[in-house]
Amino acid sequence: MGHGGRSGGPPRFLADAMLAGLGRWLRAAGYDTVIAPGHHSDRAILRRAVAEGRLLLTRDRKLLEHREAPGRVILLACSGTEACARQLTARLGLDWLHAPFTRCLVCNTPVEPAPEAVRAAVPPEVRVAGWPVRWCPRCRRPYWPGSHVRRMRARLERLAAGRKPVYQID
Repeated sequence: MGHGGRSGGPPRFLADAMLAGLGRWLRAAGYDTVIAPGHHSDRAILRRAVAEGRLLLTRDRKLLEHREAPGRVILLACSGTEACARQLTARLGLDWLHAPFTRCLVCNTPVEPAPEAVRAAVPPEVRVAGWPVRWCPRCRRPYWPGSHVRRMRARLERLAAGRKPVYQID
């Protein structure tokens, strides 16, 4: 499944603005996923995908008309994040438990163990529970495995249960 990844690694994605929800779930699964701003042209988005070695996820059929589209653009004919995730899984055989919660859900930066000052600023119940605190060094958002992470992990596990490795790119 090296499509879009560097050196045969996991795929790297660029989700267009219509698929921002899917992009955030790919980040939650640990995939390097950029979400394109809504005001960028199709050509600019495709150029970025090519330049950064990313697979472009879209629902926009017009993107398939570009010369660079074959092998780069994945057209998802779906409605809703869950349906798009299932369709992408069927196409690429994605592992939704690839590296859960290792990327910032907001800016896509890999998260790191939080410095002491950040750990000291999280809610007291997090410190008392002894949960590991990670943070995004770029946007400075802290993360810890609270109840929201358990719910998100359950959804990732449901997506992973539907995994079927079929490699096909438009």
